[in-house]
Amino acid sequence: MLNNKIIIVFSLVFFLSLLGCSTKVPVIPVDEQSVNPGESVTRGGTTTFNLLGEPIRVGDQLPSIALVDLNLKKVDLSKMRGEVLLLSIVPSLDTNVCERQTHILGEEGSALPAGIRRVTISRDLPFAQQRFADQTGFKDILFLSDFQKADFGKSTGLLIDQLYLLSRSVILVDQQGSVRYIQVVPELSHLPDLTSAFAKAKELLAE
Repeated sequence: MLNNKIIIVFSLVFFLSLLGCSTKVPVIPVDEQSVNPGESVTRGGTTTFNLLGEPIRVGDQLPSIALVDLNLKKVDLSKMRGEVLLLSIVPSLDTNVCERQTHILGEEGSALPAGIRRVTISRDLPFAQQRFADQTGFKDILFLSDFQKADFGKSTGLLIDQLYLLSRSVILVDQQGSVRYIQVVPELSHLPDLTSAFAKAKELLAE
């Protein structure tokens, strides 16, 4: 009787594998395209959301906005000079795509040279960000929250209308505080091109 059950279980696993029901991690598309802050993005390729706020542009200085870190202390990125800032902006760490984006930042980004500060910004509560940081062990990422009034989103043109989350983006700021690179992912379910952002960050560090 036991042997029959074992045979049935193995047969079921084999059958499911033929159907593609395996434990593979789903492939998330990487988007090399970008829209401008203040324009619009899509979700699922069909639903369009406008981006609210004052659009930030390459060449601008970061707006002086107080974000909140894991210790509930205020952090103004515009006052951080002498390092290249790699800002990885996500709607919510509780979603698969945002989680994957932050894993890439934490794992592949760990090979970046000293002098490049990796930052994740979302509207998640600092407590949720702390839980994510504890679970992943990404102690070298600076997690910042825009949960209070979405001032960062409004001051960069990255606040998603209706959802009031931050649009998936990557911003690079040079050592003098000037924005040098922006990618706003056109489709929310796609990943940003972090490989290109990492390469650009190294170039900025060498200037």
